[in-house]
Amino acid sequence: MMEHNSNLWIPFVINFFRYLIMAGLPFLIFYKLFPASFSKSKIQDRFAKQKDFIREILHSLQTTMVIAVVGLLILKTPLSAYTLVYKDLFTYSLWWIPISVFLALVVHDTYFYWMHRLVHHPWFYRRVHLVHHKSVNPSPWASYSFHLYESFLEAMIAPIILCLVPLHPLSLLLFTTIAFAFNVYGHLGYEIAPRWFRHSFLFELMNTSTHHNVHHEKVKGNFGLYFRVWDRLMGTEYPEYVQEYDVIQDRRFGHIH
Repeated sequence: MMEHNSNLWIPFVINFFRYLIMAGLPFLIFYKLFPASFSKSKIQDRFAKQKDFIREILHSLQTTMVIAVVGLLILKTPLSAYTLVYKDLFTYSLWWIPISVFLALVVHDTYFYWMHRLVHHPWFYRRVHLVHHKSVNPSPWASYSFHLYESFLEAMIAPIILCLVPLHPLSLLLFTTIAFAFNVYGHLGYEIAPRWFRHSFLFELMNTSTHHNVHHEKVKGNFGLYFRVWDRLMGTEYPEYVQEYDVIQDRRFGHIH
């Protein structure tokens, strides 16, 4: 019984260390060790203060705990019978692994876009989402910096995806890793997209660190997580986003457009 109970702490420990490593390493590289080397990639000229980093870390650690709790409730209780998680790798073709991860990202992006627009309603913004937007100039530590209520809203994507998309544990691991890595990139405060990205079809499809940074600075538009699709369809993309992206990339690489 004790061994079984001790296993329940594993998701908390994994989430805790994943946050510290995946947010901490970029912070160490870009903000502490080599800020001068990446100065041309900095999206906003100013830097956040120490108190901002502490606030972001404390709220993010709270969010990692909430995500772990929701995950346990879905996967380690009778509720798991309603999910589409499968353990035999060959239940579906191996090609289903990348396809299922992509579908999970699409579902997550759709959920996030509309949930994000909801919390920008003035009533929700003042009471809930403002915590996240205290990071006007976000750092990697801000990736999970949410009010407690918004932490639960963020975590609710888990049961939605697990009940809609058949996922092997490997797919689930890949999805959660990609999701968090992209979240850290969105809050990095630096644009690190390669030079070729600007003139590829991916630029028309994918978000960038600049895309989400503009959202934090302007507090409007650019509600998507991974993709630009919903923002462009709904007319909510910040009008000067592409120009601001080009300014940063021109500074990094010279005139590229």
